[in-house]
Amino acid sequence: MTNKRDKNLFTALVKEHADMLLAYLRATIRDQATVDDLFQETMLVAWRRFEDYDPQRPLAQWLRGIAHKLILAHFRSLKKRPLYCEETVLQVLDERLSHICQQPGDTWKDKIAALEGCIDRLPPTLQQCIQLFYQEECKTEDIATAVNSSREAVKKRLQRARALLADCLHVKKLFPPLHAETSP
Repeated sequence: MTNKRDKNLFTALVKEHADMLLAYLRATIRDQATVDDLFQETMLVAWRRFEDYDPQRPLAQWLRGIAHKLILAHFRSLKKRPLYCEETVLQVLDERLSHICQQPGDTWKDKIAALEGCIDRLPPTLQQCIQLFYQEECKTEDIATAVNSSREAVKKRLQRARALLADCLHVKKLFPPLHAETSP
């Protein structure tokens, strides 16, 4: 980076998109230490290559592109690739985040607040499963034990909760419909 103005611009842009990038990384990697490492590595690569960034394109997409390559390199180095890190899954996730980021007038924090509002509207049994799975990072087997249910029932609750959250966010115009709408 050549001048103070570029450094200040980079810092401001990164602050604006840091939460989105962390959400992207957390969606693909369960280990928080690895998420933190990849976040830092993404920022370092972005810092070094900021002069290559085309300001006509969304910065969030550019940052996710860097992170995407680092995620794949991380799993290649481990010689394993979890199901949720397949190329098509990463592309769908990127498309969803791009859509969310393109919505006018809202910051990422406003969008997270909208998601939290949707979570608050879920029935308590679904809220509990969402909290245990996503916030406390429990496995479905452990959640089943905690809620005195079967693993399959927990998986079904998580599926229902995700669908209800997607519908709620769609109504708020923050998320495209999960399934193509059909005309009568």
